[in-house]
Amino acid sequence: MGKNKGKVSDFSMTAKLLFRLLPVQVLLMSIGAINGIVTGIFATNYVGEAAMSAVGLYNPINLLVNSISTMLMTGAVVICGKYMGKNQVDQMQNVFTLDIILCTIISIVVVAALIAMGMFDLTSAIAPDDATRAVFNSFIIGQALGVLPLFIGNQLAAFLSLENKAFRTTLASIVYIVANLIFNYIFVQVMHLEALGLALAASLGMWVFMLVQAQYFFTAKASIKLKLKGLKWDDAKEIVTIGFPGAIGNGYQTVRGFIVNGLITAYVGSAGISAFAASNAIMAFFWAIPAGMLNVSRMMMSVSVGEEDRTTLTNVMRTAIYRFIPLQCAISAFIMLMAKPFTLMFYQNTADPVFDMTLWGYRILPLCMPFSVWLMHFSCYALASNKKFMVHLYAILDGFVCVCAFTALLIPFAGMNAVYIANVLNGIFCLLVVIAYSILKNKKMPSTMDELMVIPADFGVDDDHRIELNVRKMEDVTGTSETVQKFCTDKGIDPRRAYFASLSLEEMAGNVVSHGFTMDSKPHNLTARAIVKDEDVILCIKDDCQPFDPVQRQRIADPEDKTRNIGLRMIYKIAKDFTYQNVLGLNVLTIKV
Repeated sequence: MGKNKGKVSDFSMTAKLLFRLLPVQVLLMSIGAINGIVTGIFATNYVGEAAMSAVGLYNPINLLVNSISTMLMTGAVVICGKYMGKNQVDQMQNVFTLDIILCTIISIVVVAALIAMGMFDLTSAIAPDDATRAVFNSFIIGQALGVLPLFIGNQLAAFLSLENKAFRTTLASIVYIVANLIFNYIFVQVMHLEALGLALAASLGMWVFMLVQAQYFFTAKASIKLKLKGLKWDDAKEIVTIGFPGAIGNGYQTVRGFIVNGLITAYVGSAGISAFAASNAIMAFFWAIPAGMLNVSRMMMSVSVGEEDRTTLTNVMRTAIYRFIPLQCAISAFIMLMAKPFTLMFYQNTADPVFDMTLWGYRILPLCMPFSVWLMHFSCYALASNKKFMVHLYAILDGFVCVCAFTALLIPFAGMNAVYIANVLNGIFCLLVVIAYSILKNKKMPSTMDELMVIPADFGVDDDHRIELNVRKMEDVTGTSETVQKFCTDKGIDPRRAYFASLSLEEMAGNVVSHGFTMDSKPHNLTARAIVKDEDVILCIKDDCQPFDPVQRQRIADPEDKTRNIGLRMIYKIAKDFTYQNVLGLNVLTIKV
């Protein structure tokens, strides 16, 4: 057992945690995609090609709505992750309340704008064709009714993950999918509301999704609640300030959507718009996988930055590169193999030009997905570490400049395939930009993850002032304790505090192994980190056992019974600070001696 072994095990724990959280996040991110598939199938099979064109024309508007929602969600999650890392619950509740208030205000403005566009025929710039525009106007009116629950539902899902209550989001997602199918059947097939019915089905489904999640935050179990008393509006500005760079990518993609739609209309025609919408319908479902990867990584990165935990931060990126990207490559290959069956879901006439256009979309577009996983994670790290210039650079290149430029150059010669090829070339170019930035900052080719990520030298503490150890069984506890005591004395800590540090670690790690490891039949990991910083010894013990709060256990212990929780009482007295958090399903105990 040693330092390197501890680092390897810490990486395994981080990867395990990310993959455990991934299915729920993928399901969450796939909600809109499933809605898109259902809407597309009903549009092409029960309404008509004009309805599918309306879906395609609405996509840039949908991106704009989601970019605003993402801005608020990203800012709130990043701030709350940092507050969680510092165990500041009141500040977390303040951010949550402000986030919900901002969502409500902004969504009301968006709803009013969309309804006005549809009712007063203000959409000629988006849909120049009269027949398509009439269908499009009805569609956006119905979509407007789902903006408010979309905004708030996205925020609640993120906060449920922080509360380690992702099952609630899973339940809400399943209920939403069922409700959406039922509403589509009623509004489209039974009531024949056509495009309006398609949009109403999605909107009412979003209300169901939001309400199922919202119920939890009114229960006594919720630690994050609405707290209007003593509301501090300073955090509202920070939510927008932090979230804006991360969401600006969706804003650029909105502009890109309008430009690309214009190029398709000019060089290919309405069939190209329908083909692109059909390709994106299924692709959006699979895009939920890298989006889910990003969501779990974003939360882990924000907490790691708050704790100045260099090891976990780099392990998240290692998981993305060595685990997520190979998985995404396999998924992309599957989509390409299923190109024809996916196309037949929307268009059955193989002689129709729109069929081939859609088919090639499924054959080419998946190639850009692994590159996107790479860039998403580097953009996320840049956002969490407040590298605003790089956030904007990645966003404008990926979301706007590259795709539009490559499409404009290729579409006169390659037709509809130019749009698909442009997305792949965009991914390759952005990967090279990340590497070039690392070379520029390090003045050499990066050889470590720290260098590739360009982590500042003063972030956290250097390796010489920290030690990482892994505990798998009770026999490891004593050895780990002795190693920590020697480490502390070697770094100039007085023998008394070095002994207290080792004693604290032995007591708490032993408690986890004795009780946490044996509560179920699953294999578990425990990592112990000792840091010497500013003449303090900071112990951080992380395990993936069932939630157990030793701080609360000490507070509720019977003061008259001196034999109960004697170890906890002892550590509680000798420690300067003693905090516990359950971060995304991981028990995190921090002791300052």
